[in-house]
Amino acid sequence: MHPMKRLTTLVLACCVLVLAACGDDDSGNDSQGTTATTGGNASSLPQGSDPANLEPADFTTKIDNPYWPMTPGNRWVSRSSEERIVVEVTDRKKTVAGGIEAVVVRDTVTDNNGDFVEVTDDWYAQDRDGNIWYLGEDVRDFKGGKVVSRGGSWEHGVDGALAGIAIPADPERGLKYRQEYYEGEAEDRAEVLSTDARVIVPAGEFEGCLQTSDTTPLEPGVEERKYYAKGVGPVLNEKVSPDRFREELVRYSVK
Repeated sequence: MHPMKRLTTLVLACCVLVLAACGDDDSGNDSQGTTATTGGNASSLPQGSDPANLEPADFTTKIDNPYWPMTPGNRWVSRSSEERIVVEVTDRKKTVAGGIEAVVVRDTVTDNNGDFVEVTDDWYAQDRDGNIWYLGEDVRDFKGGKVVSRGGSWEHGVDGALAGIAIPADPERGLKYRQEYYEGEAEDRAEVLSTDARVIVPAGEFEGCLQTSDTTPLEPGVEERKYYAKGVGPVLNEKVSPDRFREELVRYSVK
């Protein structure tokens, strides 16, 4: 879910047109000192290290948020200049420590030689208001065909780790929220820049896309812009600061 952790300082040697209605570039998401609960309004979305009082009964594994539908079998294939990324919704479930049952989404990254770079199982669930929550991940980094690290893995309710929002139910410009919180390991934040972005990638042309600015205090100055098309899901991830890098959707299958 979060390519910010694996992006390198590469420049994509192809042309992708992105026309977006962008807002203020100030994407700092300071904690408001509130307690996060399920809900669709801005004040209820988690910020920083806010506690998250999540009730398992409020969640479902039927994820139908239009910006990222997660029906088992849905699949997205993206490419950067040096990597191929396959994201697939599995039919497996994971019950996290907080008691919430989540959908397991497999994220597989390979290099141009077809060798594994990273394989991650991400865990998502949707609350009754339509927010998609990110509940943790099991990361495996590869080198020479062997797992060399599981750094960045975390699970909501374990060792102080807290769930965050992957996609809000009612995104609007200026809405800020945390995506994940595991102190020193995973502290991604997002701000909605637009819900009317236009993206052209190899998979097609998409109108009315959700555009977010993603940052983390663990990498000051680094910013990514992510785009999600209704009825499709993630279509483009571009690193815009301090240098440029893009992962473009090549093809997809959504039920």
